[in-house]
Amino acid sequence: MNITSACFLQGLRSNIPSESPTIIFATPTKLVSQSNAAVEYMGANKVPDLQRIFQASEEIPVHLKQGVSDRLLYRTTMALTVGGALCCLVALYIAAQPKNK
Repeated sequence: MNITSACFLQGLRSNIPSESPTIIFATPTKLVSQSNAAVEYMGANKVPDLQRIFQASEEIPVHLKQGVSDRLLYRTTMALTVGGALCCLVALYIAAQPKNK
């Protein structure tokens, strides 16, 4: 007795489909022979530039190495975190107060 028949005997349904699913995107939208040697949707390779930036031995933390946008994102995240913690503490303080009747 194999596992599949044991599952049916126990009343469990087999998770293995009986037929393969249909392929949604069977053909590419643009053939390689129709496009240029470099595929246009990939863009330029930015990896060497980013490696040079992130591997430089500076005293800047890695999450702030890309400049103003990283600083803005970091400070916004910190402000929202501190603000959320303060809101939780205020809600906890209000909830801890006895109700006056």
